[in-house]
Amino acid sequence: MPKETEARIRVRLTPRSGRNEIVGWRDGLLRVRVTAPPVDGKANAALERLIAKAVGVPKRDVSVVSGARGREKTIEIAGMSRDDAEKLLGQEAT
Repeated sequence: MPKETEARIRVRLTPRSGRNEIVGWRDGLLRVRVTAPPVDGKANAALERLIAKAVGVPKRDVSVVSGARGREKTIEIAGMSRDDAEKLLGQEAT
C-alpha cells in the first residue's frame, strides 16, 4: 500500500512519438507520448524525466513501479500526494 507521500498514477505511454508531451487524461489514465523507442528502458526513462519536470521534482523521485514492458504503466512520485500530482498533471479533482 502506498504511503500518503507517494502518488501512484496510471499512465498509457506511446513511444516513438513526434515529441515528448503529456496529452491529458482519458478513462482514468494519463496519456503520455515520448520520442524514445521502447528498447532497453529508454521510453520508461523518458517518461520518468517528463513527469518529474511536469510536477517539479527530481527525476529520482519518479519511477515506473509496474508495467515496465507494456503500454499501460503505474508510476510512483515520491514526496507528493496523489491529489497534488493529479492537479499538476491537469486532472480535475473528482
